[in-house]
Amino acid sequence: MIDSPESRGTLMQAGEARFAMRFSDPPGEAVVIDGQHVWVYTPSTVPGQVIRLSVPSGGPVYGYNMLAWLLDRPAERYKASLLASEEFNGRNMDVVELVPAVPDLPFDRAVLWLDRQDALPRKLEITERSGSRRTLTLSKVQVNRSLPERTFVFEVPAGVRVVDQ
Repeated sequence: MIDSPESRGTLMQAGEARFAMRFSDPPGEAVVIDGQHVWVYTPSTVPGQVIRLSVPSGGPVYGYNMLAWLLDRPAERYKASLLASEEFNGRNMDVVELVPAVPDLPFDRAVLWLDRQDALPRKLEITERSGSRRTLTLSKVQVNRSLPERTFVFEVPAGVRVVDQ
């Protein structure tokens, strides 16, 4: 589950090439990576259109998948520092700062709250190059679940124009 002051929804991932964030608030919004395309549908800000981008070949799909940016090869890609140990949502966490050690990452700093019991992220705070800060709170985290194929299918709503980029 995604839960932040700006949005609420469900995030699902299967392997390196399939990802879906579907929002209940704002309702109907979605970012879906189906293995061939990235679909970005944000009717609250850009009504009447969905953006479709081709998935780059040759490696994991990152783009809108912040978890992949942060969790793929972290020892190679970041300088990590333990900031604190604290309780978050009733669970003991290690709070870790990641500072990019390689070029071309889309942020300057990330802070992760990692559950001590299962080492899964429960909260992410990303400081983008622009200085903007984005926070994701993850709840009801489940791993190694089979997901139906339709999870990673974006169906273009009636009357919505597809804009290829």
